[in-house]
Amino acid sequence: MIDSDTEPARRRRRRPGYAAAAGVFAVGMMGTTLPTPLYGLYRQQIGFSELIVTVVFAVYAVGVITALLVAGGASDVLGRRPVLGCALGLSALSAVCFLFEEGLPLLYVGRVLSGFSAGLLSGTGTAAVLDLAPAGRRGRAALAATAANMGGLGLGPLLSGFLAQYASHPLTLPFLVHLGLLAVAAAVTALLPETVHHSGDRPPLRPQGMTIPPQVRGVFGPSALAAFAGFSLLGLFTAVAPAFLTETLGEHNLAVTGAVVFCVFCASTVGQLLMGRLGPRTALPMGCAVLAVGLVLVGVSLLTESLPVLLAGAVAGGIGQGMAFRAGLTAVGSAAPPDHRGATISAFFVVAYLGISLPVVGVGALAAALDVREAGIVFTACAIVLVAAVGFRVGRRPPEAL
Repeated sequence: MIDSDTEPARRRRRRPGYAAAAGVFAVGMMGTTLPTPLYGLYRQQIGFSELIVTVVFAVYAVGVITALLVAGGASDVLGRRPVLGCALGLSALSAVCFLFEEGLPLLYVGRVLSGFSAGLLSGTGTAAVLDLAPAGRRGRAALAATAANMGGLGLGPLLSGFLAQYASHPLTLPFLVHLGLLAVAAAVTALLPETVHHSGDRPPLRPQGMTIPPQVRGVFGPSALAAFAGFSLLGLFTAVAPAFLTETLGEHNLAVTGAVVFCVFCASTVGQLLMGRLGPRTALPMGCAVLAVGLVLVGVSLLTESLPVLLAGAVAGGIGQGMAFRAGLTAVGSAAPPDHRGATISAFFVVAYLGISLPVVGVGALAAALDVREAGIVFTACAIVLVAAVGFRVGRRPPEAL
């Protein structure tokens, strides 16, 4: 006879843990970069400039930031599982918009929905992974969360570039495959344990804005600036790399485009692993230094029109971004009180996504006045100055929480 008191505990032990939550996080994030290798095909089909490509990308970032500001703390009130489910649903709606697009309007709508999804996932996914980790595995869970974020962003263009180049229906098949993966992720989400419980009345659900508790502010500023600088490199590769490859380097293979973007995010995951060995205090300034080296290589690749140098810049820049990003996220997440962790992490991602959007639109505007190559060179020069300044600041005066 089964003891009724121990049976629920046994069921809970069999439920998925933080690794499964990280998998859900990664699948959701895949959809945000899935269109990256396809922008050239959309340009041929619809007819628009490189500036419009960056505007489409920026619309996504506006959706991310809006979701973070309006609903960044929603999972602290409603629970992790309902918000994860909502984010996956928005990602599915975004895929449907791309499946039925007949012009720019549905592209804009699809990207906004994808931004809403990413905004909910960024804070909630990270918080869910951290919450589900056993006490002795918090550092490993932080790695799983950041790797899921970067890994999902990298797998999106890798999958769509391969399918678009070597399979039929390049503008539909990637989104159909992603819808299937989202269905699996939704089923896993339904099995995840809920980690948010309120002993009394549930707190009211209201927009959080930029919630930064006083005990986090000392570490938040430099950590968020490092994230801004690193995400500006990610934005460059995600939004403008296809144009760099085709117009400057003469590479038209969509699978290669997806692989180049994947290299950046894969290298970011490697950088996060290195941060675990170095520790946040060392990894934050060192990550900025390696990121600056990567940006220099990207600029050289555009000057010399060299794909190998561009790949080297992608790898170096991704490693530096990963080191700095995980160091900052670990410091901010550790310093945040548990009842405000989701909202605080969301504020951290707001700054990061400003970095992934604003500089990229600047590149698009410059490309309209100059060309893609010259715009990229100007961008890398400005980004190098920013990264060097942040690296010097955190190297000379490390935040006390690191």
